[in-house]
Amino acid sequence: MAQSATLVPGLLSGIGWSALGVLGTIGVAFIVGRLRHRYRDIDVFWPLGFVVVAVVGYLTTSAAPGGEVVQRTLLLLLTALWGVRLSFHLAMRGRGEPEDPRYAAIMRRAKGNEVLYGFVVVYGLQAALMFFVSLPITVGMHAGSPLSALQILGVIVWLLGFTFESLGDAQLEAFKRNPENAGKVMDQGLWAWTRHPNYFGDACVWWGIFLVASSGGWGLLTVLSPLLMTRLLTSVSGKPLLEARMAKSREGFAEYVERTSSFIPRPPRRG
Repeated sequence: MAQSATLVPGLLSGIGWSALGVLGTIGVAFIVGRLRHRYRDIDVFWPLGFVVVAVVGYLTTSAAPGGEVVQRTLLLLLTALWGVRLSFHLAMRGRGEPEDPRYAAIMRRAKGNEVLYGFVVVYGLQAALMFFVSLPITVGMHAGSPLSALQILGVIVWLLGFTFESLGDAQLEAFKRNPENAGKVMDQGLWAWTRHPNYFGDACVWWGIFLVASSGGWGLLTVLSPLLMTRLLTSVSGKPLLEARMAKSREGFAEYVERTSSFIPRPPRRG
């Protein structure tokens, strides 16, 4: 009871700091978007927002009861490695590209003031999602434990995810650089085992972070955060939208779907 009494105020304070970090990141993203007259740059700021949350959480829990240094350091490192790599990858991929079709479609539905609509629908939604998904980081920073089996398991799951996401992205970029592959389906390397190695990896990263954060007990209460992220990747804004575009623009996509797992990796079916 005494520990809970000291932890709860710290957790509430940490949630407040996390919200400020998210709002600050999204505010900068909005300014950059207005200066560049495109909304796709929010994707570059999305992973960086989680890094900001982790840094703020780490700095504000240095003397907090229950803020175990091992768990705090793991959460900071895992989040920073994932976020900086993904942000850099997205920035390089978007150089010189026009507006993302997803955001163009959203803005075509704008009514009234377009800037206000974009701020609420694009940036406001991203801020709310970022805050909710980052809760394991925030809670884990304030309710920690010494090195445990659960933390080790979380790091292993995170490593699996980080490998799939980073290697999948690298393989796809190498494939796209070859002019002979224009209009073709990427079905090599990890992409032969799952149609979305990057999304599968992203989901594993967040389940790994959740496991590390749960070592202190309180992090278990944030299980909806990785569940939401997985849902977004598999059923909402990730896989469905991408596959709808691929079906219209890539020859042989139907055959690729038939032989390749939709998400969880497995050997391809033989035709």
